Amino acid sequence: MYLVVLILVSTVLFGIASFLFGRGESLPPLPRGTTATVLPSSGVTGEDVEAVKFTQVLRGYKTSEVDWVLDRLAAELDQLRAELHSARVAAGWAEASAGYRAGAHAAPADPDVG
Repeated sequence: MYLVVLILVSTVLFGIASFLFGRGESLPPLPRGTTATVLPSSGVTGEDVEAVKFTQVLRGYKTSEVDWVLDRLAAELDQLRAELHSARVAAGWAEASAGYRAGAHAAPADPDVG
């Protein structure tokens, strides 16, 4: 019985010491308000997103890092969608002007009317 209690107490003390003193990292903590999370300034790819790592804190991931990544991805998506919309509008204008020059500026026939 004495041996079981000794092992239990040792395990608890080891756990507390490991939690308090960390895993022996030699790097100092990052300054407050900075992050080790990295994304390129533009042209975010799937590989960039897969490579993102967040700092783990007591109750999960560091909220400021997750918020930063989500804001960056949202901005990138908005930019890409705006570029796609511009390209579609430009393509639509090009088709419309080509059709007008070819004399096909009349409304297309309705296939349901017969």
